[in-house]
Parts: sequence; structure tokens; C-alpha cells
Amino acid sequence: MAIYPLKETKQPPKSQTKAVLWLKDNLFSSISNAALTFIALYVIYLLLPPILNWIIFDANFDLTADNQSCGRDGMCWAFINANLKMFIYGFYPQEELWRVNTMFGLIAALIVFGSLIKKSQYRVHYIIGSFLIYPVVAFVLLYGGLGLEIVETDKWGGLTLTVVVATIGIVASFPLGILLALGRQSEMRVVKFISVIYIEFVRGVPLITILFMASVVLPLFFSAGMDFDKLLRAVIGITLFQTAYIAEVIRGGLQAIPKGQYEAADAAGLSFVQKTMLVILPQALKISIPNIVGSFIALFKDTTLLLIIGLFDMLAIVGAASSNSNWLGRETEGYVFVAMIIWVILYSMSRYSKRLEVRFSTEHK
Repeated sequence: MAIYPLKETKQPPKSQTKAVLWLKDNLFSSISNAALTFIALYVIYLLLPPILNWIIFDANFDLTADNQSCGRDGMCWAFINANLKMFIYGFYPQEELWRVNTMFGLIAALIVFGSLIKKSQYRVHYIIGSFLIYPVVAFVLLYGGLGLEIVETDKWGGLTLTVVVATIGIVASFPLGILLALGRQSEMRVVKFISVIYIEFVRGVPLITILFMASVVLPLFFSAGMDFDKLLRAVIGITLFQTAYIAEVIRGGLQAIPKGQYEAADAAGLSFVQKTMLVILPQALKISIPNIVGSFIALFKDTTLLLIIGLFDMLAIVGAASSNSNWLGRETEGYVFVAMIIWVILYSMSRYSKRLEVRFSTEHK
């Protein structure tokens, strides 16, 4: 009997197999999911081409054009170019812009150097040191002192103001939120009562109300002639507001930890501080990473409310730039450009949180 060699079946590339499995698991796992996928694709088909046409294909990229010659069929990039410095720096003095650029450069350098540190203990020390030193350096750069010209905060604006307020709010609210979450879980009734009252009161009040209180009502309690910086008042209000939400997020992580972890830490003879810092809190923070980053993203978006109390964030700069007689009617270009910048920043934060989740994941795959 003749034996014929079997024909080799051509296997699809591994990347192609992964792509097909991903599509099947995420987009076509059931009839309803497949229907929703086709509906979403149809909506994208209706919305995406007009948007791309207006922003790119029909846009006017002549950066020397004026308002009349730029046309209305597409986005006028000359408006963005003419007001780019306002979008980024606000009304910061032209000759001092190097200080803002240095601040942004230091942020990028800290992120790059931090990613190069492999050992976790060194990375923790690096992060703590950065949080303690960098705010002081950034404040001296932006405000002045130590030989630098003083630039009042009412001249800060645009992306610079948004980043400053969001960064201070995030850095300050995180440790305060941890303390409040631990206080609400505490067995000491007074501490627990104060934590619960603060969290529930702040969460029941809109941020805009807190900003109005900080900007309008708070100065009434000061003595005559005493001035309290408007930006500082806004930062304090935003920090106190965000602290309550971070506390609830971390409390959810604390409640998700099995009781056996507490019992194991007690059996090992750890003190309350050791148990909290070495066993409980790291697990709670790991569990809470998605919600923590979600709260930080919400805080970044909430900084647009600074417009209401007279601080010129990026959205306020759009109004100021489009009210110029040379660029009347160009609000749409400004809002689209600001939306693009904010989306890039927030998407980067979201992707970084996904990396943290994968890095600190202890699940067996």
C-alpha cells in the first residue's frame, strides 16, 4: 500500500490569529454584541468623515491667512497659530516664557527618569522626593523670587494654569484622601464621625458652589486690607472637593480586601501602622487604580470651571481670543483645538493607568 505524505496545512500568522480572537471575544461574542458593533460602525461612518473633512481635508493650513481669507468651509489653522501662545501660556510675559517651558521640561524629565528606575524601592524614594521637591521648584519658576521677576497669578492662564491646578489638586488630594478613608474605617468614633461628616457634606455640594465660596464668601471672613490670592483659594477649594471623592474610592479598595489579610497581619505581630502601610494599603491602592485615575481625569476636566470665578483656563482663553476683532466667529476652531489637547492628556493618563494595572497585577494568567 502506497503511503502518500500529508499536505501541510498553512497556518495563519500568529498576529492574525490574535486579531481574529480579539474581534470575536470583544465585538462579535454574541448576536446582540455584533448588532451593537455594526450600529457603532455606522454611527462612526456618519460622524467621522465630516469631522475629518472639516479639521484636515477642507481646512485652511495657510498660517498667514486672516479671518476673511481663511474661509468657513474648514478649520482655520491660522487662528490657532495666531493665538497658540495664549492657549498655552495665557497672559504670561513674553520674555519670561522660558520659565514655563522649563517647568514643562522638568515634568517630562521626571517621567522619563522615573521610567528608567527598575528597582521598586528606589522608584518609591524617587516618587516621594519628586513630590516634595518639584512643587517648590515649579512655584519658584512660575511665580518668581530668588532673583526671578515676580509674575502675579492673574497673568497665568491657558494650558499652564490647567496643568498647575490639576497637578496640585491631584498631589494634595491623594494623601489627604488616604487619611480620610482610613479615618472612616477607624474604630475611634470621633475620628470616624468627623471623616464621615466631611466626606458626605463635600460630596453633596457641587464643585461650582465650593469655588464660589472660596472666591466670594471666604474673603468676607478676612480682616480689612488682607488679600488672599484668588488662584490659591481655587486650588484649596478643588483639593478639598477632590479629597472626599478619593477617600471614597480608596475606602472601596479597603473593603474589597479579604478579612484574612487583616488576620494574617495581626498573626505576624505587625503593629497597626505596619499592617496598614505594608499589607492593607498597598492592596487597596492596587485594587483602586482604575477608579483613582478616573477621579483624577474628572478633576482635570473640572478645572474648566475656573472660568466662572475669573481665572483664564484654556476654555476662557478661547473666548478671549475669539472676541478679538481680527478673529470674530472663530470659537469653533478654538474649542476643537482645546478638546484635542485635553483628549491627548486624558488618554495618556488612561493608558498609563492600564500599564500600572498590568504591572501590579498578581493574578495568574
